[in-house]
Amino acid sequence: MATKTEDFRGKSEDQLKDDLIALKKEQFNLRFQRASGQLESTARVRIVRRNIARIQTVLRQRELASAKA
Repeated sequence: MATKTEDFRGKSEDQLKDDLIALKKEQFNLRFQRASGQLESTARVRIVRRNIARIQTVLRQRELASAKA
């Protein structure tokens, strides 16, 4: 399931960091599954990678906004 950026904007920084850690673990596991030929859903790799990027973008935007203030 793809998550929209707006869903991440509603979360706290701690929640985003927890989600980021979980997604990176999932990405790691998906890489091993792909390498061993056990990966069933190849689309999941792309979804996870993009959700990681979305979370990092939201975190960076918040960092820049707090630096301006």
